[in-house]
Order: sequence, then C-alpha cells, then structure tokens
Amino acid sequence: MSFQRLVRFVNAEGATNYGDLKTEATGDLTGAEVEVLEGDLQTGFRTTGRTDKIQKVLSPVPSVPLIICIGLNYQQHATEANLRVPPYPVVFTKPADALAAPFEDVPIHPDAQGMLDYEGEMTIVIGKDAKNVSEADALDYVLGYTVGNDVSARNYQLPETSGGQFCYAKSFDKFAPIGPVIVSPSLIADPQKLNLVTKVNGEVRQKTETSDMIFSVAKIISHLSRGTTLRKGTVIQTGTPSGVGLFMNPKGFLKDGDVVEVSIDGIGAIQNKMVFEK
Repeated sequence: MSFQRLVRFVNAEGATNYGDLKTEATGDLTGAEVEVLEGDLQTGFRTTGRTDKIQKVLSPVPSVPLIICIGLNYQQHATEANLRVPPYPVVFTKPADALAAPFEDVPIHPDAQGMLDYEGEMTIVIGKDAKNVSEADALDYVLGYTVGNDVSARNYQLPETSGGQFCYAKSFDKFAPIGPVIVSPSLIADPQKLNLVTKVNGEVRQKTETSDMIFSVAKIISHLSRGTTLRKGTVIQTGTPSGVGLFMNPKGFLKDGDVVEVSIDGIGAIQNKMVFEK
C-alpha cells in the first residue's frame, strides 16, 4: 500500500477516487492535484500514472469494521479531570455509522445538545489484521495516521446524569469525523512527537504534543490486539489532551453552528460544523 498521503475524493465529473497527495495537506484541499490510485484498503493501491483534481474531500476510508477509542490518555487531561491514571488504557467503541468526513456537518440529535463537547485526537488506521502483537512490532501494523474528533454528548457520559455510558455518549451518527488524509508512517518519524491543536470558532481550546500521551501508539495497539483481532481498516482514536469544554470555567460546550477544527502538524486539519436538529 504505497502512498504518501492517501485521500479519497470526488472529482469534477462526480467520480469517487483514491489519490496520493504529494504535498502537505492544508486547507480543505479543493482544487489540489493528486496522483490517482487504483484499488482499495482491502486489496492495496496501485499507481495509474494519471492525475486529477479534488472537487470534494471524503472520509479517507469509506467504511470501518469498528472505531476503537482510548479515554484518559494524556497526563494533563487526567490532571484537569482529577482522575487517577489506570494501569491499562480505558477502551470504548463507536459503531461504523459514527464515521464522518473531514469537512462534513455533524448533525446533533436534540437529546445530545445540552452538553455537547469536542475531543481532538490523533487517529490511527490499521493496515493489516493484528492479533497478539508485541509493542516492538506494533507500528508495523499501522497503515497511517490521520486527524479525528471524538464528539461527545457529556450528559450521557457522566455518571451522575447517565451512569457513565461512554460508548452511548459518543456513538451518535457522524460523531467521529476523520481526515483529511491518511499519512504514511514513512512520513511520521515519531507519532509521539506531533503537535495537536483544537479550535472552536477560531479560538484555541486544546494545544499539546503527543508526547503527553500516557500510553503510546505502540502500547495501545499491543494492548488492543491481546487475544483480539484488530481487522484491517479499524480506526483507533488515541485519546484527547486537556482543554475539553467539560472542564472549562465556565463550561465550553458546543452550540448550534459552532465550527470545530482539529489540526496535527504533518497530517492536516479537519473542520466540522455542529448542526442542531429540531
């Protein structure tokens, strides 16, 4: 699966293709020229020798077997939440329909609007089936890195209001936008040395380096694959840093029309508007 920055896009004729972006992803990529690739995540990609221009950026993966999320994985976030760091990563999942495109509006059900929050996260895509993988070999199973937002309805997550239903609170349709590209591990020298920034309507809310992660990418993959098969195409969101709306004073929950931008150096940025349904 040889590529630098895998992008899935619609061209001017309305056709959906995969492409390889040869320059760093900036902006919404509309009009950017890419090398067209044949194939898919299951069979691999082959160059065509053709180029095309992006009309619309789609989610870099059309579907997923599962979205696996890690909670409480940044030391500063654990400090702001006043929570003890557990011996193993906190794990929960999102269903396939939580997947959303990098610049797509996120519809918010009325019952999820009262305490809506963002969580900017470095995100991994698994490139081949993995089971009982050692920490030393874990990065060999990474197809690439992308940007994600673990959108969260805190009213369903908090124990005092809903019994601590992490999975339910984060599993609404399109609560996992990712993109805009999947960057090859060959371009990421160390996934633990990336700068992540989350903005809401242009205001910086989260700013950290992935070196603050408690459990590294390699540790996460090794832990998740213990006795469990991580299928090719599985998306793993690796946890969010400090600065979420829940712990702001006053609270920084999202409102109708708010735009959340998450960016990671060397990967790119996603930008999604929250659209409250009636």
